Amino acid sequence: MTTRVLIMAGGTGGHVFPALAVAEELKNRAVDVFWIGTEKGIESKLVPAAGLPISFINVQGLRGNGLLGWLLAPFKLVKAVIEALSVIRTIKPDVVLGLGGFASGPGGIAAKLAAKPLVIHEQNAIPGLTNKLLSRLAQTVMEGFPHSFPSTLNAEWVGNPVRISIEKIVEPQQRYKNRTGPLRLLVLGGSLGARALNTFIPQALALLDETSRPQIKHQCGQRHIDDCQQAYAAVEVNAEITAFIDDMAMSYAWADLVICRAGALTIAELAATGVAALLVPYPYAVDDHQTHNASALVNAGAAKLMQEQTLTAEMLATEIKRLTNDREQLLTMAKAARTQAKLGTAKYISDVCMELAHA
Repeated sequence: MTTRVLIMAGGTGGHVFPALAVAEELKNRAVDVFWIGTEKGIESKLVPAAGLPISFINVQGLRGNGLLGWLLAPFKLVKAVIEALSVIRTIKPDVVLGLGGFASGPGGIAAKLAAKPLVIHEQNAIPGLTNKLLSRLAQTVMEGFPHSFPSTLNAEWVGNPVRISIEKIVEPQQRYKNRTGPLRLLVLGGSLGARALNTFIPQALALLDETSRPQIKHQCGQRHIDDCQQAYAAVEVNAEITAFIDDMAMSYAWADLVICRAGALTIAELAATGVAALLVPYPYAVDDHQTHNASALVNAGAAKLMQEQTLTAEMLATEIKRLTNDREQLLTMAKAARTQAKLGTAKYISDVCMELAHA
């Protein structure tokens, strides 16, 4: 009988793309993969596009919903658990795997009620509320950064799963060898975009002499694309601007330098690629977890941390100019990033799921 795994992940690309990497590995093993998510999350489009069946439940976060939201939360949670329990009883999975996001909470509770093995994976250096709670219910707890959970939970540090195509990118020594001409700058705002990067980077590039400006690929998020295009046009800087990048492996392999947020998946992809980076953590992330995520690459000398609260166009221009004139430093940073890579995580998580399924 075919093994069935139910994945719970959603909200943003930081949860969905690692889960898709695991789903790809499971599908390669002829496992039937199913998904629980929400209609409002990015998973509603990405999961069907990957050829996976998805079931939706009604659930949302508690933050920012005011007193009424908190008062209604228990009733909404019960309703969402019942919906998730119905999905589990219909699909009859052998294992339930949670990688964060709003749907993981009710789904994890439902898995426990249905006596299904529960595996959770936390991507960030500081665990989210959902995984903090589910870690007490799960048979197996895994983490993308070491020591995210208390030692009493015996969580296993496995790294963050990235797409196979990114793991297969050739090492930086080979990619950077003999590169000349303008610096290749890749700007990533994440699945939702980053307004600060869209504002400051065009201004920073305008401060550079035209002959020393880099080639630019700028991913800005769908809701910011008009503003981003206008920002570049206003300072007369040419750039390839896109809302979303489908082939991240090709973009990473092309880049000499990446300027981006410090989401857990981004950090894992930078390390797996081996590429130099300027990291600008999202300042409103819960528990400032993006700054904590960034520390591994920063401490290894693979990236420089630049906090948005003090960021200026002049600061960015100075760093871009410095690295443009020092390709040896770019290679040193890229090689340092590669030392932080923990490859094969999707395969390992799949191994754990299969072992529990056949226990």
